[in-house]
Amino acid sequence: MQRIPCPERDDWRETAAQCGFDFSEPDGERYWDERAYYAFTIAEIELGIEEPTGEIEQMCLELVSRVVDDETLLHRLKIPEASWPLLADSWRRKDGSLYGRLDLSFQGGRAPAKLLEYNADTPTSIFEAAVFQWTWLEQAIERRILPGRADQYNSIHERLIARWRELGDRRPVHLTGLTADAEDATTLAYLADTAAQAGLSTTQLDIADIGWRDDGGGFVDLDGHDIALAFKLYPWEWMFHDAFGAKLANAPTQWLEPPWKAILSNKGILPLLWQMFEGHPNLLPAYFEDDPKAAGLGPSFVRKPIYSREGANVSLVSDGVAVSAQDGPYGAEGFIRQALAPLPDFGGVFPVIGSWLVAHAPCGLSIREDATPITGNRSRFLPHAIL
Repeated sequence: MQRIPCPERDDWRETAAQCGFDFSEPDGERYWDERAYYAFTIAEIELGIEEPTGEIEQMCLELVSRVVDDETLLHRLKIPEASWPLLADSWRRKDGSLYGRLDLSFQGGRAPAKLLEYNADTPTSIFEAAVFQWTWLEQAIERRILPGRADQYNSIHERLIARWRELGDRRPVHLTGLTADAEDATTLAYLADTAAQAGLSTTQLDIADIGWRDDGGGFVDLDGHDIALAFKLYPWEWMFHDAFGAKLANAPTQWLEPPWKAILSNKGILPLLWQMFEGHPNLLPAYFEDDPKAAGLGPSFVRKPIYSREGANVSLVSDGVAVSAQDGPYGAEGFIRQALAPLPDFGGVFPVIGSWLVAHAPCGLSIREDATPITGNRSRFLPHAIL
């Protein structure tokens, strides 16, 4: 694994605008950054990232099968009791998943990849990973920025279209979220495009515009059409507490991601995975903060809220002092502590590997880097290549 400086395309901003990548430079700061790329060998990809990703996914599914009927563990994860039947029914029906992203610490073959967290419910950056970095690869080869035999670990786009065909069953799909947010809107538009390429009709709407049919029961869009299949870029833990959360169990809508993914989107799975598979080379020791075993991590660890997004309220503690921390609204629900897994340091920037799964199968990667070891909402996205 190398970080290789390279010239950027003179017209990359125009290319971004043409394909709807409206948040490539939010507030004038770089988010997309192609002044360097990360290079991998095929062995690093296949053995170091792809294979461990598949193994971690299987461990996570085994964890769900254990948690979904265990009241003690559901309480531990701070999942509202009223939603437990929704999760259990979803799991027993084998409601399908569209996609997810594991965040990994990867040292380029010098040590096994380590799971930092699982973005199982509402992972963003999929448009950049599936489309824009692939466009960069093709054009970088054409312009001799990359060698002609360069490749990329990236079949995300094709896998999404195939998965939509499986899940859609020719039904219309509604895609919903916070559409005023540029990143969320672009993500929804991209996923709508992949669904359309799979032959499904699509409707995009803001989560606040979902209505309820009092006469027959069920969610409807602004035109009064029933919502049979819905992709939501909106966390389950928010939905459980929203006004329409109480109606979820009474609606026939099939959701993507399915309700059982509320278990895997929870940072509490990190200590539970360690408890179930202690010593696994791709896991880090982790404990709930009130567990006496947490003291065994010593004075250096990462402290994470059970619910957190984009690094919010995460702190890196070294010798008892928080040396890097992100503000945010989380933490009242409790914290977990996870052993430190130092990210590789490329001259003061620290990359995190995002390993993508579609239909539970590993299929691509993205890289976010920052000047601190905590990856946040403004961390830069850099492309990658296999050399």
